[in-house]
Amino acid sequence: MSTADDFHVYDTTLRDGAQQEGLALSVADKIAIAQHLDDLGVGFIEGGWPGAVPKDTEFFARARTELHLRNATFAAFGATRKPGGKAADDPQVAALRDSGADVVTLVAKSHDAHVERALRTNLDENLRMVADTVQHLRENGQRVFLDTEHFFDGYRANRAYALEVVRVAAEAGADVVALCDTNGGTLPRELQDIVRDVLENTGARLGIHCHNDAGCAVANSIAAVEAGCTHVQGTINGYGERTGNADLLAVVANLELKREMTLLPAGRLAESFRIAHAIAEVTNVPPSTRQPYVGVSAFAHKAGLHASAIKVDPDLYQHTDPALVGNDMRMLVSEMAGRASVELKGRELGFDLGSDRELVSRVTDRVKEMESRGYTFEAADASFELLLTEEVTGARASFFDVESWRVITESRADGEAVSESTVKLVAGGEREVVTGEGNGPVNALDHALRAAIERAYPVVNKFDLVDYKVRILDQGHGTDAVIRVLIETADGEGSWVTVGVGHNIVEASWEALVDGVTYGLLRHKEVAR
Repeated sequence: MSTADDFHVYDTTLRDGAQQEGLALSVADKIAIAQHLDDLGVGFIEGGWPGAVPKDTEFFARARTELHLRNATFAAFGATRKPGGKAADDPQVAALRDSGADVVTLVAKSHDAHVERALRTNLDENLRMVADTVQHLRENGQRVFLDTEHFFDGYRANRAYALEVVRVAAEAGADVVALCDTNGGTLPRELQDIVRDVLENTGARLGIHCHNDAGCAVANSIAAVEAGCTHVQGTINGYGERTGNADLLAVVANLELKREMTLLPAGRLAESFRIAHAIAEVTNVPPSTRQPYVGVSAFAHKAGLHASAIKVDPDLYQHTDPALVGNDMRMLVSEMAGRASVELKGRELGFDLGSDRELVSRVTDRVKEMESRGYTFEAADASFELLLTEEVTGARASFFDVESWRVITESRADGEAVSESTVKLVAGGEREVVTGEGNGPVNALDHALRAAIERAYPVVNKFDLVDYKVRILDQGHGTDAVIRVLIETADGEGSWVTVGVGHNIVEASWEALVDGVTYGLLRHKEVAR
């Protein structure tokens, strides 16, 4: 029976991932992410570089009291001692020793040119630095992993020296020596051959740390495991400098689902989607919709041909069951939709359309006609559900009757532009005339609309406009072009997207706003007239 130490899942989001351009993590952010990582069930969380980065020093101090990990062990990251000194006297090594981390991951040079040009020392001294630092930390009671920086480039330049760094580290007591494709330029077959050679000639326990500069980080990580590595490093969502690190979720999902390896505690893989998006909320870096396994489009199907096959058997167009990683299959309704797409999307939304072929054909034709005019329903599920509800019931969901609306924008002497809108409507049997102000016409209309119906429907106070996107559909027409507006509305429990189209950007926005409020009231089970 295997144990958790037979294979290491090692996350470096908090250290290497945080080097991504535009990503800045506070100590509170790092603590929140660490909790998510532990919930996922990774074996090791690299918390940062105590002693070198004040924020990371604070993180380790706070983590000892604020986090109670169930699955993971913290690793502190740092470098080997400086040339010409002793590990016991090195202040950076002391910070690692005093961090309270059970594991220390040391970075060491394994490329001869880096030793001579970056460290400005000789090859033999670099080997002594590795051995001395590993032995000192081991004597202090800490486990040591060693990252061999630029290993694959170093192997090509001086194979014998690169192998010697691995041997020295293992003999000094390093539990794992991780081979790093720091520049991210190695391809899978070459990487696999090198890993096998290192294993055969050093006997060390090997790990792998890949960057994605050639688009091969996940493939390289899997190739390394198949060649004998039993420790894999990566980051959530592939965060990292330049093009990022290996996406740890994709690596783990591939190994568990395609190679039948058990890497996470039972049931934890199914938390992948939730945790990927929860961490993205903390980092404030929107996740890619096309991210393998956990992207919202990872199991989205658009073409009618796909939908027809999926209706018979979902596995015909999916490489795995999305539920295994906590994701869902989604049907996208568009001008490419066939009857099967509409039927499956209806089922997803709670409508059984299978027995009404005429209704399915009518909805399909209407979708195609509207999309030919610029509407998009694959990005606006809420608008499609309103359309489908109208076709099924024979009436458009309605909570209020709009008499008129208008909006003006005033440029003031101080240079500030303020928009003011007036909305006249009937809601709950009462006529309302309400004025709203905003920093733009859409903001003013949003305020006025919700103020006008809040007496009849107080739940509208929970609604917030959280995203607003505009696209010009026929750019050659200039200011007379057709405009598409997508509006995302949220209520604290979820969000939904509606679409409006027209030659007038404010008119298109008004259409999307009204649909967004109407759909929100349906979500909260208000009774539509």
